[in-house]
Amino acid sequence: MNASPFREFLRSCYKNLNFIVGFIMLLSVILTAAFAPKIAPYYFEGGNPNAKFTSPCPEYILGTDNMGRDLFSRIVYGTRITLKVALIGGTIQLFLGVVVGLFCGFYGGVVDRFMLFFADLTWCVPGMVMALAVVTVIGSNLTNAIIAIALVNWASMARTVRAKTMSLKNMAFIETGVAFGESNLALMFRYILPNIVPALIVMVSMSLPGTIMSTTTLSFLGVGSQPPSPDWGLMVSDGIKYITKAPWLAIYPGLALVYTVLSFTILGEGLRDLLDPRMKSLG
Repeated sequence: MNASPFREFLRSCYKNLNFIVGFIMLLSVILTAAFAPKIAPYYFEGGNPNAKFTSPCPEYILGTDNMGRDLFSRIVYGTRITLKVALIGGTIQLFLGVVVGLFCGFYGGVVDRFMLFFADLTWCVPGMVMALAVVTVIGSNLTNAIIAIALVNWASMARTVRAKTMSLKNMAFIETGVAFGESNLALMFRYILPNIVPALIVMVSMSLPGTIMSTTTLSFLGVGSQPPSPDWGLMVSDGIKYITKAPWLAIYPGLALVYTVLSFTILGEGLRDLLDPRMKSLG
């Protein structure tokens, strides 16, 4: 008896080392964020004035900062900010990339040239410079930083969706939909979109590390999260001021950021191998 497609997929997952390692790493980040109040021994804003710059010890396992706040607790709560960045940033990029890519690829002509013009604009200016300009206009906070990065990074996804839409729109199943009187929107979202979902999953998972790093960079520069937020970029920025006196303030948030970004990267590579191996040539 032949195995079901779902069992075949699970079997492929078990054999994919990148997927397994990335999934376990990302799951640990998600669980840390979900149970942050249970894991962190202190609240991230709480500080002990008598314990400023305490080096790692049994009471403060990663030490304390210049306000006597437990660094471990702040890093644990910071996982929630990082996952918020990934969720909101990925959703905005996915929405813009899918809508623009589908319309450009399906209609072509003037619509294609008009929409791709805006996509090309995002590549004319370095991403971080444009993100800084957007944040300057709409205001400095975490949500605005996420929006700014998403508005800069959606173009590559739109181009990939456009290319796949153009390759699918003349296939037989689309002609069948036209024969049954389906509208253009139905053809795009009911016929074409389901066929590019695997590629979309891969593209989103591969773009999230860059989204997280870019948003963290904005916080590092002071135009993202604002104090007393436990944002890792903000913590690294503050820790650098005391790098010779208390190096742990910059080292441990940096390691947490590396671990989280690496988990998304490894998982994305595993998903690429499983769902859309042809995208290896685009990496």
